[in-house]
Amino acid sequence: MAEETTTEEAVFNINISRAKGVPITRRASTAITEIRNFVVRHMKTDPEDVWIDGHVSEYIWARGARKPPTKVTVKAVKFEDGLVEVSFPDEE
Repeated sequence: MAEETTTEEAVFNINISRAKGVPITRRASTAITEIRNFVVRHMKTDPEDVWIDGHVSEYIWARGARKPPTKVTVKAVKFEDGLVEVSFPDEE
């Protein structure tokens, strides 16, 4: 019998408009921190176990540090070792 890997997947619509409340030069980095904190809270893991995909980071930083988007839809996959990968959901 083949080994089954137990993974937990979820798609989240994350509201990151709280980043608009910080100084203008720190908004994009605060948005990344908000995504990480949201995933930690909902996937029940540690902050150092959350890996954010480069495409998500590029999307947040696309308009610069001053104007990050207010909402983002991401897919979080939690592996059995506790690592959580955050990426865009597959569009089909």
